[in-house]
Amino acid sequence: MKNVTVSLPEDDALWLRVRAAENGRSVSSWLANLIGEMRRREDEYEVAMERFLARKPRKLDWSNHQKPTRDELHDRAGLR
Repeated sequence: MKNVTVSLPEDDALWLRVRAAENGRSVSSWLANLIGEMRRREDEYEVAMERFLARKPRKLDWSNHQKPTRDELHDRAGLR
């Protein structure tokens, strides 16, 4: 594990110490957990985005080979 020094305004440092204590953790372990969770979310997002972008576009199959009108596409009957 690598040590890192962080400089914070006094009120932010106090908030951080209180928040960590409320969770029964040290500031170091609370921050490590928070950063790890942020990193996992970012990694999951990146994987999902790559999977989405790798998809091939598909051709829309219109019934009766007739495209819907603009009004049909934007009909919001459920919102009226």
